[in-house]
Amino acid sequence: MTPTPRHRVVITGYGALTNIGHNAADTWESMKAGRSGITTIDSEDFRKYEGWTVTIGGQVKDWTSDSVLEKREAKRMDRVSLLGLCAAQEAVDHSGFDFSKGSPERQGIVMGSGIGGISTIETSVQTMVAKGPSRISPFTVPKLMANAVTGNISIRFNLQGPASTHATACASSGHAIGDAMEAIRSGKADVMLAGGSEAALTPLCLGAFMTMKALSTRNDAPEKASRPFDSGRDGFVLSEGAAVYVLESEDHAKARGATIYAELCGAANSCDAGHITAPHPQGRGAGHAMKWALDDAGLNPEDINYINAHGTSTPLGDVAEVIAVKTVFGDHATKGGVNGGLVMNSTKSMHGHCLGASGAVELIACIHAVNENIVAPTINLDEVDPDCADVDIVANVAREMPITTVMNNTFGFGGHNVSLIVRKYQG
Repeated sequence: MTPTPRHRVVITGYGALTNIGHNAADTWESMKAGRSGITTIDSEDFRKYEGWTVTIGGQVKDWTSDSVLEKREAKRMDRVSLLGLCAAQEAVDHSGFDFSKGSPERQGIVMGSGIGGISTIETSVQTMVAKGPSRISPFTVPKLMANAVTGNISIRFNLQGPASTHATACASSGHAIGDAMEAIRSGKADVMLAGGSEAALTPLCLGAFMTMKALSTRNDAPEKASRPFDSGRDGFVLSEGAAVYVLESEDHAKARGATIYAELCGAANSCDAGHITAPHPQGRGAGHAMKWALDDAGLNPEDINYINAHGTSTPLGDVAEVIAVKTVFGDHATKGGVNGGLVMNSTKSMHGHCLGASGAVELIACIHAVNENIVAPTINLDEVDPDCADVDIVANVAREMPITTVMNNTFGFGGHNVSLIVRKYQG
């Protein structure tokens, strides 16, 4: 039996919409400069209620979808779809590929969203309570469903090939990108859109995370609230955002003369099977995902120059990730970047935690790292937690260094873990 060929997968376009940039280029520039997008929440929706112990978040401000959608069409979508669709349009434009001239059944999409259309759920419940069920909008279901982002993007670009949605909490977009890669590798598709979108900065979602004590309460200094690996961290900062990528088989990209920004060469996922919210204390599942991603890419631990960490700024999660990294990478993890070892960072220190979109947003930093040989800083790292001190976490200032291969980690509630590997493209 002839084995199925394994196609190389390359990244030919990307787009992003975040609280630190309304496009991918601006998002990267903010990451590189160490600019925080965390502010006091400015929204009438929140002022309706009292009792907030958390008043900060990562809002995408001063933005509308008008350049991509007519207002009438936009009203039929939840904010999570609007963010995702705008990021997808940028990615497609950036790739230079005309999807209308391709083979639609060879073009697909996988997106991730941990929460989905939560704002639609909240407003619909309020409508039902105040006015009765007959006043609920008929667009409620297609707005709130978790796969609405995938559906709306696929309709816009006529993507008739493999299509699915991941809702694995904060690992959602990592799962999505890994699955899209596999669809191309296996020959089921030539081109895939993949990424994540999240618009969960709503009263219900913020309140729910607040009452479970997961969020930072550093309300007096929002820009300093997200501080991964710092001894003074007290929880993550809830944010919204989206990022989408155009993935292609190498042959397809080269045939059309596309610019190739990086190669996506490895992916793996695992489950802690331990606790519904807390990570395994020794990072067991995270370690499995990292090890299996290396195996999938055919790489050794020493081949990785930089890890874009999940690094949420929670007391348990940051330590568990460092333990897992040291277990998988051994001496390479602890000898430091200046000595040819591994470096790590968390861009969540700047944009906060975009939940299911996080892995996709952070892949921006990975692609630019292999192209510019720059690692964005982990800001607010004033005093490294002693349990994290063995690893070079690129504190506060961007680092120039040779980079060829990067690992991107995303972990989520439910014990879900995903590791992706991208490397500098060499044809």
